[in-house]
Amino acid sequence: MNGEGIKDPTADQAVANVMRKTSGLLFPKAGAKKKRRIRHPPSILQEKDGRCFLCMLLDDNNIYWPDLERHHVFGGPNRTASEEEGLTVYLCPRHHRTGPTGVHNSRKTDLIVKGYAEAAWEQNHTPEEFREKFGRNYL
Repeated sequence: MNGEGIKDPTADQAVANVMRKTSGLLFPKAGAKKKRRIRHPPSILQEKDGRCFLCMLLDDNNIYWPDLERHHVFGGPNRTASEEEGLTVYLCPRHHRTGPTGVHNSRKTDLIVKGYAEAAWEQNHTPEEFREKFGRNYL
């Protein structure tokens, strides 16, 4: 209706068009469930306290970093197992991705972290269990 009390035919037609377009749709859509995030245990190697695992280990440096990155020690097909078992460390960008000694750029650094992770995991498990779960030993 417009201001003079006369019915506006274009408004009725717009409502009819909307009704025609939405007929047959289900609201809310069936099967559109939200994924539940799985809560994994914290790292067994390090507490999340703002310090880089490799800065402390290699450089003997206890600097607090505002932007630490979480690194899954065993990646690829073992990433989920690494997450489930708490085999993650927090690294500064230099030791994670960008620097020459970063775990993604240096095989030597990567093997150091994997060795520490295996040693920590084997405090409660056997080397055979580690080999079964992660495919090989790093010690």
